[in-house]
Amino acid sequence: MTAVKAGEIEGLIRRGPDPRIPVILVYGPDTGLVTERAKRLAEDFVADAGDPFALVKIDGDALASDPGRLCDEAGTLGLFGGRRAIWVRPGTRNYAPAVEAVLGMPVADARIVVEGGDLAKNNPLRVLCERSPKALAIPCYPDDERALADLIDRTLQERGLRIDREARETLARSLGGDRRASLMEIDKLALYAHGQGSVTLDDVEAVASDVAASVLNTLIDAAFDGRKALVERDYRRFRTEGLDPGIVLGAALRHALTLLATRLDNPDKTPSMMAAGWRGLHFKRKASIEAQLGAWAPGTLRQAATALQEAILACRRSDPELAHALASAALLRIAEAGARRRR
Repeated sequence: MTAVKAGEIEGLIRRGPDPRIPVILVYGPDTGLVTERAKRLAEDFVADAGDPFALVKIDGDALASDPGRLCDEAGTLGLFGGRRAIWVRPGTRNYAPAVEAVLGMPVADARIVVEGGDLAKNNPLRVLCERSPKALAIPCYPDDERALADLIDRTLQERGLRIDREARETLARSLGGDRRASLMEIDKLALYAHGQGSVTLDDVEAVASDVAASVLNTLIDAAFDGRKALVERDYRRFRTEGLDPGIVLGAALRHALTLLATRLDNPDKTPSMMAAGWRGLHFKRKASIEAQLGAWAPGTLRQAATALQEAILACRRSDPELAHALASAALLRIAEAGARRRR
């Protein structure tokens, strides 16, 4: 089995996976982290990531319609020689047969990076890659405190900046469970502190918009509380301000998974006791979170998480107008379910 443990992933990516392993599956509920890692793995393998002959991107649904294309691309020599990477983007159809075929052929000087969604343990693509000695399966779960601290340090160092310990801890508490949203916040902070060498607590407090504890949580709580009118109002605001619908849905997915994990890990505790152990929970949200923990059963939370994951994938394949419509509809469906749970 070649599934990679969570604590080993960043080191593996920095060192570079064994080039003799041609297929790397990147999957999990944190879509921002999935995309970031897939991008690094694909681009770091080739000499020029801007060369379309060296880095080939294939849509998952297109691959499902033409499974042989992956083998063709993996066996094609670059126009000017050198290594090639094939980056398979997410799709809604099953393209496991294409991956299975490429695992059965000799591959030299090529890396196939497969960007998956939140794949269940019995998903054919995940099972295939975890069992094959010629593939790696890299899971991407929401960042914990240590991973966030590493992300902050690494991202700021790339921009010539250090960060004070207190500032790092404050920033980490303000970041959410979506890697893409976290990187946007760190990038914004880096621009603010450009040229000063070190990021201080004052810089963090001046810039960080607190993705995890801001008004975005008001929208997410409204959805899981079953307050449709508030969902419609707040989503219009976010749309006007230009927030990426994928970030909103990613935060909602993280919230659903946190609710689910809290319920599963504490089967004998009351909602109040479970809320007390919720990391970083602002006191103003406590009553809402308690109500959600009492109203949403694990089965319905799994359904909500699946619906949000599907909406995220659909948004990424759509133009901005349609993506906003899909995101709004997904949150309103959550709100309808939330209202039923509380009756």
